Amino acid sequence: MFDLINGIPVHPLVVHAVVVLLPLAMLGTIAIAVRPRWRVTYGPLVVGSALVATILCPVATSSGEELEKRVGDPGEHADLGESLVWFGLALVIFSAALVYLQRRQDKAVAADASATTSTSTVLTVVAVLAVVAGLATTVQVYRVGDSGARAAWGDAASSSAGE
Repeated sequence: MFDLINGIPVHPLVVHAVVVLLPLAMLGTIAIAVRPRWRVTYGPLVVGSALVATILCPVATSSGEELEKRVGDPGEHADLGESLVWFGLALVIFSAALVYLQRRQDKAVAADASATTSTSTVLTVVAVLAVVAGLATTVQVYRVGDSGARAAWGDAASSSAGE
């Protein structure tokens, strides 16, 4: 199903969407974690980009399996790629929780100004966890991409650069 589009392998097309969206979602997560006012405005965009990228991870994996049938075993890249969806899922969950809890706190403050203490502590913890999930996801994106580049290109690019 996820093999070719007009003779071009689907895998590199989908992978580029993931490689762009997950780090953008990480940057957005850091932004909404440190600027609570942005959570309501930009939070849904951050969560949406993380969600789309996470949904595309299994598509990248499936299309990579189809590509593997054509070009051979990519080695470590396949194992790393299969784990990326779990990192993306953590980013989606923590960024969505951050946005949800902020909205809930805003409603509580509107109803009763003294209701902020416990929610504020939980929001801080979730913000820290969201940033950690974002950073871990971005590191994993790098690891997957680096292993994929090495599987596809090997030392060809580095050996021709030194000539």
